[in-house]
Amino acid sequence: MDFQDKTLTCKDCGKDFAWSAGEQKFYADKGLQNSPSRCPDCRKQMKDKKVNREMFAITCKECGKQGEVPFEPRDPNDVLCADCFSKRKDEQSTEPTA
Repeated sequence: MDFQDKTLTCKDCGKDFAWSAGEQKFYADKGLQNSPSRCPDCRKQMKDKKVNREMFAITCKECGKQGEVPFEPRDPNDVLCADCFSKRKDEQSTEPTA
């Protein structure tokens, strides 16, 4: 596939930014189908927010494991750990719809 540099517009700040042919090839090699919607500066800001995000202690209501979540739960004993959440989500996605 022939990649060429493209100019995209950031959905957060509205600035135009270049999406190079090399970056496009990287995305394609990783199986990513969508072009970036944020400029590099806004992507970095989003990443920094995730790294510095406050976490809250919980006890999983299904397995009892201690864990942390990135939101303040109303009841820290009425939350699922990441493993139980994923398991439940997988079970729901495989259930037949009526």
